[in-house]
Amino acid sequence: MNGYFYVLTTIDIFVLCFMCVLTRLSESLNKKQKRGFFFAFILIAFISLLEVVTLKVDGLPVRYRWINIISNYLGFGLTPSVCICLVYVLDKNTRLRWEFKLAILCEIIYLLVLAISIPSGLVFSVSQENIYSRGPYFFIYIFVYFISIFYLSLSTILVSKQFQNRSKALIYPLIIFLAAETIIQIMVPNLHVSWLCVTLLSVLYFIYCSEMWNQLDSLTGLLNQNSFLNRSHEMNYTNGMLIVFDVDDFKHVNDVYGHVKGDLCLSIIANCIKKAYAKYGYCYRIGGDEFCVLLKNCRNEDSCSIQFDYLVKSKQRKYKYLPSVSYGSALLLTGDIVSVKDLADQNMYLNKKRNKEQQ
Repeated sequence: MNGYFYVLTTIDIFVLCFMCVLTRLSESLNKKQKRGFFFAFILIAFISLLEVVTLKVDGLPVRYRWINIISNYLGFGLTPSVCICLVYVLDKNTRLRWEFKLAILCEIIYLLVLAISIPSGLVFSVSQENIYSRGPYFFIYIFVYFISIFYLSLSTILVSKQFQNRSKALIYPLIIFLAAETIIQIMVPNLHVSWLCVTLLSVLYFIYCSEMWNQLDSLTGLLNQNSFLNRSHEMNYTNGMLIVFDVDDFKHVNDVYGHVKGDLCLSIIANCIKKAYAKYGYCYRIGGDEFCVLLKNCRNEDSCSIQFDYLVKSKQRKYKYLPSVSYGSALLLTGDIVSVKDLADQNMYLNKKRNKEQQ
């Protein structure tokens, strides 16, 4: 069994090294996200090697006992850190959120508790004959591990929802797979496939997050133009509606206040669109100051537009340079998205003309 396990670990390490190189060469990840994935892959590789060490030294002469103890301590202690590293990559902002800082604090406390428990063998023990065994409070490790999985799962679901990720439901089978594998490993400790499964899950998670970010406009966090083109061909044309938005006199904002303020305007307006419409459809940035929404049901248009107007006006009171936004809509009665968009644009320009007449 050990020979088979060593082969699996070699494959495991090769895959993780490959993922580290792929992360380093990625053009879609920022430095923070690269750092998070890199540390996660390194941690998985390190813990996998520690498991090899524990199997190799377990039962050897007593002079190897300290290696057995340290390897098991680091393996059990660092396991939750893998999930924390993967949570770290979810947010593109460089500023750490309070819940992430709390997770780090909990991990430090767990490491201290685990270290204190070593002499008494509460979580795990290594006998004077250098034989490893689980302690009476081994469930502490299991509890912390499942809490870290839950933390990663919840964070991913919330971020996917925030980014309107259409594939957010795929996170559930990943969670179920990891939980099932962990339970099997606990019940059959001699199986030793846990970290190979974690490696597989981390690779799938890398693909999942990359796909989610590739759908986004980097400035506003809305879905990008490519996502709009793909999605518009899949819409149900029975009750759907296309709404297009255009920022009024946006060039004036850039010329007078600068491009930094201009980018801030786009982000604020995008946030207003997402808050008003994302519950009922998909929100996109399709050009410089052009946005659109694909509503699933046209009956929600009035309530969404009222909320959008309210949000923009409230932001205008805070940001005096924030311009007004014109929008127009058209029903998705046919599969010809070009003609539908042309009609929506015409209605938007009529709205823009009315806005200028009222000024």
